[in-house]
Amino acid sequence: QLQLVESGGGLVQPGGSLRLSCVASGSALDSYNIGWFRQAPGKEREGVSCITSTGFSTMYADSVKGRFTISRDNAKNTVYLQMNSLKPEDTAVYYCAASRNYYGFRSIPSDALAYWGKGTLVTVSS
Repeated sequence: QLQLVESGGGLVQPGGSLRLSCVASGSALDSYNIGWFRQAPGKEREGVSCITSTGFSTMYADSVKGRFTISRDNAKNTVYLQMNSLKPEDTAVYYCAASRNYYGFRSIPSDALAYWGKGTLVTVSS
């Protein structure tokens, strides 16, 4: 069974950068499409970025385009989210999710067989 662990969160000043990692164990990650999602206090979960199993296709929420970059290293069973020019509104718990057959901000959460990590907290504050 696939297990996902996020890391790399923390406290950063506005304009700063962080790189989140989503490390998989229990199964090879190269069969899964991966999504990064976030949930801020008092708000609904929202999609941030997705990448297909091959890495050939990616998508980003409008709010992070040009600032965030998703990538994957299937040999390391890891997906990354490089976050630059961070803003206070990026503060949230960030989760990664894996789905074999679904791709996208609405599709991955709709997959009853999707795997989710427990999240990593990102706080952007001066």
